[in-house]
Amino acid sequence: MTTAAAGLPGTKRPARAGWVPGLRGWLAVLPLTGLCTGLAAQAVGRADVAAAAWTLATLVVLGALLIQVATSLARGDVGLDLVALLAMGGALALSQPLAGAVIALMYAGGQSLEAYSTGRAGRAMTALLTRQPRTALREEDGGLTEVPLAALVPGDRILVRVGDILPVDGRVAAGRAVLDRSSLTGEALPVTIPANEPVLSGTVNVGQPFTLITERPAAESTYAGIVRLVQAAQARKAPMARLADRYGLAFLVLTLLLAGGAGLATGDPLRALAVLVVATPCPLILAVPVALVSGLSRAAGIGVLIKGGGALEMLAKVRVLVVDKTGTLTHGATRLTSARILGGLDEGEVLGLAASLEQASGHPLARALIEEAVRRGLTLSQPEAVEETPGEGLTGLVEGRPVIVGGAHLMRMHGVPFPSRDEAAGIPAVAATVLVAVDGAAAAVLAFADPLRADGGNALLELRACGIERVVLATGDRRAVAEALVAGLPVDAVAADLDPTAKTDTVTAARRLGPVMMVGDGVNDAPALAAADLGVALGARGAAAAAEAADIVLLVDSLAPLPRAIRIAKRARAIALQSVWVGLGLSLAGMVAAALGYLSPLRGALLQEAIDIAVILNAMRALGAPRDGREQTAPIVPGRP
Repeated sequence: MTTAAAGLPGTKRPARAGWVPGLRGWLAVLPLTGLCTGLAAQAVGRADVAAAAWTLATLVVLGALLIQVATSLARGDVGLDLVALLAMGGALALSQPLAGAVIALMYAGGQSLEAYSTGRAGRAMTALLTRQPRTALREEDGGLTEVPLAALVPGDRILVRVGDILPVDGRVAAGRAVLDRSSLTGEALPVTIPANEPVLSGTVNVGQPFTLITERPAAESTYAGIVRLVQAAQARKAPMARLADRYGLAFLVLTLLLAGGAGLATGDPLRALAVLVVATPCPLILAVPVALVSGLSRAAGIGVLIKGGGALEMLAKVRVLVVDKTGTLTHGATRLTSARILGGLDEGEVLGLAASLEQASGHPLARALIEEAVRRGLTLSQPEAVEETPGEGLTGLVEGRPVIVGGAHLMRMHGVPFPSRDEAAGIPAVAATVLVAVDGAAAAVLAFADPLRADGGNALLELRACGIERVVLATGDRRAVAEALVAGLPVDAVAADLDPTAKTDTVTAARRLGPVMMVGDGVNDAPALAAADLGVALGARGAAAAAEAADIVLLVDSLAPLPRAIRIAKRARAIALQSVWVGLGLSLAGMVAAALGYLSPLRGALLQEAIDIAVILNAMRALGAPRDGREQTAPIVPGRP
């Protein structure tokens, strides 16, 4: 059966077998012209001219369809196109040229309407490819030079004019940028990004011109990664399309039996022809791909890239969510969350001294402390006489003052007493603590953590409302840290201290409760994403391995679009099934009426044309939003991941 694959627009989607590329869009013009010419000739009493016009119109479509059927049969596909072939051939053989012309128009018109609807559905996704910038204005020697994107390197300064698409990832050099991110995230309103904050390629400058400091080569930027995902995604046939294949073959057998039985029982070949006409073509080969591709397009509009109709259908059926912690529920970056000052120094002085010393370390906590000091506008000094004790911390001189930054063991080594953790009120259990001593005395207890995303809890609640029955947190972090993070959230189980293999095992074990969706963003999540029934990679800036292994990529670093995508998937699937069953029911009723002699071949052709148009238009409803509009993306707070 030649069911159209519900693949990603923007990829090289195979043309319908046997049709010359682009033929489907205009072939209906030929039978329409012939039908109108014949009707005009009939009106002036030229029945011979009318019959010739109708016959010629039928033969044109019949020839193209014959090539298609032969190609399908050579591949071993036997589908409902064979019914259309028999109906048109039978109409000509039984001297029913008008019925043949109507069947030809009906079939070619159905192909044209399907081509139009799937093309319309793909615009939101193919736009990603057509709007990719090719050059940038780089600041050189006090002027601007237009250079190809491949020539850009991290640290280059480029001018982004009003209306320009940001060509690479980077940071705003000065002032602020007002960006339209709707093409990537579906946000309705522009966002304002302050100086030194990151911005993503693919967004549009709708404010004043600004200078962008590049952070990645163009080939590694967010937008280039999205384009690669679209180009690499294959047109996989959805499970619903495979289901349509099986039902389509059964429908073909039923059609031939009913047509043959009607003809043999009555001795009237027109009865058999009428049955064939009503069954041509079938809603099975029209409604499913139109509805699924419409759903893909709708999801792309809110920043969710779904790699094919199979993934869209699975998204509508998932029951279990396994979610990674770091970079998914959290920001994936350690931050200073609190500081308890113990001595007579003020907080800014302690942080400045500690951050100055930590400039000599490459530890993640050191980077977090330095970033916090810079954010507060503190001046850092060059440390001297620095000594690092691996796994413990640093000692050294800052502006001539002895400073120690590290853990409790390092402080004991240097004879500096600190309160125990139980005594250090206000330090959360989820945090990693760093002690600071200045001039040989306890100065501060600093708490660092990877905080929960502001929208993480709300997203989990929405996922529950969308039919997710069980949520499992899977992380390589310590159990105490993970449990403290999700306390109060709708999480049913915590699997901690996991390596990639154990995380994959967690996904496999969760399958006993239903289809599993795994959400992650790192290289270590890739095996689990591939093992899940549905893998979702969070953020286009995440690891390439995760995006490659996933079935769905969220184009923003947030879970917020995922519940909306599930609602879109459920709606598209429901509309596809509705179109199929209603269309099949009407077709079967019409076939029975034709077998009993209540429909002539011409009336049957007109009836089936109305049925086909109805199911395609109904399937196209998947392009629209539900009446409550709940899948519209809410604006994301500027400057937040």
